[in-house]
Amino acid sequence: MADAILAPNLPQWMKEHTDRYLASGGTDGHMYKMTRPDIGELTVASLLLITKGRKSGQSYIFPLFYGETGKSYFVIASKGGAPEHPGWYRNLQSNPEVDIQVGTKKMKAHARTTSGEERARLWKDAVAFFPPYADYEVKAGDREIPVVVLDPVG
Repeated sequence: MADAILAPNLPQWMKEHTDRYLASGGTDGHMYKMTRPDIGELTVASLLLITKGRKSGQSYIFPLFYGETGKSYFVIASKGGAPEHPGWYRNLQSNPEVDIQVGTKKMKAHARTTSGEERARLWKDAVAFFPPYADYEVKAGDREIPVVVLDPVG
């Protein structure tokens, strides 16, 4: 993770959140608190995903909300409901071997895109911990938003 840099073009709130997460070693920022007009105050668990750029080869850090499934974690490639997949998802399609930081724990993981019943179950869990995902699904139109499981390795 030492050579990883913050992904370009992130919104300011994500940059500030990631800076807090990194500066504190994961003790501040793991649980992200926000207030949204549509749902009020919400606290969501977040991790840092480090992918290797598919074109640049540079390691990039992305802060993402997550859930847990067994001994693994899962994240949602929503990009706010945009018509295309986020860059981090396209990166891990090229190279599914990633690094993650969950709170103070750093580990290597293998990323895999879910399908069928597993995707449906995890999507339901994701909407429960972050209700805006339901709106993102509508905005995404024909794009099925990927649900990605991060299986720790080693």
